[in-house]
Amino acid sequence: MLEGGGVRTTGTPGLFARVGARLLRSRRLVRAPIWIYRARAGALFGSRMLMLEHVGRKSGLPRYVVLEVVGHPQPDTYIVPSGFGAKAQWFRNIQANPKVRVFVRSRAPATATARVLSTEEADGILAKYQRRHPRAWQQFQHVLEETLGDRPLPMVELRLAG
Repeated sequence: MLEGGGVRTTGTPGLFARVGARLLRSRRLVRAPIWIYRARAGALFGSRMLMLEHVGRKSGLPRYVVLEVVGHPQPDTYIVPSGFGAKAQWFRNIQANPKVRVFVRSRAPATATARVLSTEEADGILAKYQRRHPRAWQQFQHVLEETLGDRPLPMVELRLAG
């Protein structure tokens, strides 16, 4: 990890990174898990994924995105990264309106408040993730570099209400 939250990789990004980054830009592929959550089958993704319902900052309509959980420090708190950085639509939407709903496994949605973490907080969480999931990190660090370049990896805390 680079100072200031950038992603450090080892070696040159290979075919996996280029293909992975391209797949993440495929709207159809990325949106497919949303239908699984809507069918109340989110348990298929286990505890490392969740679906976030947020409000479009321009349209005011509900929007959905499925995200990886990189931290779960408390029972009512989830940490998710924005793999496309601060330009991701969901990330921009939660900055405009931090009131969201979180779908975890096959449970009913829970209301939550989103908070963008500081660079220091995000760096600490990313370091813990790298230690807990070294194989996953090894595979996806190059994909992140392809999508982010040397920009920081923003992270968001989702704190469930009540």
